Amino acid sequence: MSAAAFSQTYAEARAKFLAAAEAAGLDAQAHVHPLLGQHGEQLALDVVRDGPADAAAVLVISSACHGVEGFCGSGVQVALLGDADLRRRAHASGVALLYLHALNPHGFSWWRRVTHENVDLNRNFQDFSQPLPHNTAYDAIAHLLVPAQWPPTPEVQQAMRDWIAQNGQRAWQTAVTAGQYHHPEGLFFGGHNPTWSQQAIRHVLQDHGQRCARMGWIDLHTGLGPSGVGERIYAGADDAATIARARAWWGGPDGQAITSIYDGSSTSALLTGLMWKAGLQECPQAEHTGLALEYGTVPLEQVLQALRADQWAENHPELAAPEREAIRRQLRDAFYTDTDAWKQQVLVQGSEAAHQAVAGLAG
Repeated sequence: MSAAAFSQTYAEARAKFLAAAEAAGLDAQAHVHPLLGQHGEQLALDVVRDGPADAAAVLVISSACHGVEGFCGSGVQVALLGDADLRRRAHASGVALLYLHALNPHGFSWWRRVTHENVDLNRNFQDFSQPLPHNTAYDAIAHLLVPAQWPPTPEVQQAMRDWIAQNGQRAWQTAVTAGQYHHPEGLFFGGHNPTWSQQAIRHVLQDHGQRCARMGWIDLHTGLGPSGVGERIYAGADDAATIARARAWWGGPDGQAITSIYDGSSTSALLTGLMWKAGLQECPQAEHTGLALEYGTVPLEQVLQALRADQWAENHPELAAPEREAIRRQLRDAFYTDTDAWKQQVLVQGSEAAHQAVAGLAG
């Protein structure tokens, strides 16, 4: 596997993905986004299926749930499309591979983590006919996270340190990242309605996931943990049998390589409105086993600082172009380590997880 699978822009990434599919003799289906990209390019959630429509088992491999994180996920997908051994094992085992490239193409192109609605897609899978969760801890710090001016004043920074000293670092991470539904111009906003991306994902699952008996899902992410290390975070309901199956697939000899937001073993906080719910809702006939493969980049404090600056810039359209560009690049660099060594680490771990999932689905 080569670092050449990675790209510098969304347009380049999409072109490489479609070329890899064509080279593998596979067709691509585009769910075209209503807006254009940063450079005027078409945006789309592109879907490639490698395997028969009636396969008993389907492995979904998705990228760019959080837009800018697609630089990593797309590279893994391009490499996997060219992995002859993976394809051979999947075909022999009756497992169809389903690639979802750029779940949030707008964020990917514009170097933002959120959708064009300013929504965190992985907090958007709620029942919007019911009252939404209220993150009261976020209410108390919203004005500190995205302050009136940037860089933040010393007073704002001190107030943050005081909150952490009083409540703890883990409580801070949970308050900030768990998901919130009352501050549309804040961080980790889950939205008030289903986003375009959520609806597109559901259409894909309806088209490709309702005939299988078993479904695996590897969703590729970046931004948490040590640089280049792919934390294997269980992505599914808090169900002992399902967690045990995920540990058997991906957890290593003792199962401990799988972490969980439910027992506190993950670097991620306990989150709400997660995407894996769509798999259960749209494909209820299937046995589900999910994984969020989360690659580390830079320290969490640096990631959060980049997200705060990005949201502040979004809230200030009058900001001059050079300052906006610097903030945008800071965000991209927080979620994508543009070195060959990092990319090779990512590819090795992504390939291993995909092979393990095929073996698990084969039974």
